[in-house]
Amino acid sequence: MYEIKKIDDITSLNNFKSKYLGKNSVLCFYFSKLITLEISERIQCSVFLNSCKKKIQDKINYKKKKLQDNQLNQQKNKHFLDCTLPGRKIEKGNLHPLTVIINEIKKFFNYLGFKTFYGPEIESTYYNFDALNIPNDHPTKSMNDTFWFDINHVLRTQTSSVQIRILEKYSVPIRAIVPGKVYRRDYDHTHTPMFHQVEGLIVDTSISFSHLKWILENFIVKILNKNVKVRFRSSYFPFTCPSAEMDIQDKHGKWLEILGCGMVHPNVLKYCNIDSNTYLACAFGIGVERIAMLKYAVSDIRYFFENDIRFLKQFYNSEKY
Repeated sequence: MYEIKKIDDITSLNNFKSKYLGKNSVLCFYFSKLITLEISERIQCSVFLNSCKKKIQDKINYKKKKLQDNQLNQQKNKHFLDCTLPGRKIEKGNLHPLTVIINEIKKFFNYLGFKTFYGPEIESTYYNFDALNIPNDHPTKSMNDTFWFDINHVLRTQTSSVQIRILEKYSVPIRAIVPGKVYRRDYDHTHTPMFHQVEGLIVDTSISFSHLKWILENFIVKILNKNVKVRFRSSYFPFTCPSAEMDIQDKHGKWLEILGCGMVHPNVLKYCNIDSNTYLACAFGIGVERIAMLKYAVSDIRYFFENDIRFLKQFYNSEKY
């Protein structure tokens, strides 16, 4: 077995095994000829051949173990491991602060009986504009304000588009919220091209603006865990009338807009075949990033999307997976 001593890798050893123990080996050839011998000779030859086979197999196993040990020693020498060093701690994962805020918003409104719905981010112009009573000459339809795919499809500019889908599919009365991403061509310390909204919708026979105002004021107290100064400013949205914007005063005395709201325009109800003389509706759209900025005292909205681990680690005491 001088040949096996010169083998220095597993591949060569496997070739050696095939040569002497494989189907085309000399040993296998002699095993196939045993049937032609007399019984006495067959017994003697089979004993001899099996003995040779066992010796060869033992030599192969011994050589294989030796090669594996040599390979392991080489790896140990190449990658030195100091067992006295302290272990590397694996940090636990944590929800993104915006996800935490969205979950808190959903929890609050689910408690009030709102159901959660979702809709497509690539939206048709009918659901994003036309069915929401937005005229053709409205600035939001321009290329400077909206991301267009083609003449009929856009990246949705508000989650209000899902209002129409809900009203088309489900019967009234209804209370619904729609969390999701929206897209607009805007970028500064309080705006980003992609941000999150939570749309709210209530349709019933006896809904008024006072109901809407009570819900939103209690929502702010609950979500920020403190009493804060809020104000409602008269505004304009094509899909609500009357319309208002809700502002919150920060610790520096500055007012920050966090949501728009109002009574759903009769034309929007008409698009969904709902009798505006019988049913009234109110709606609101909450800016999730604005809530998070106030709750966590973040000065620049862009911090939420830069994936800076130093920034995100500050929220490790928030909601866990």
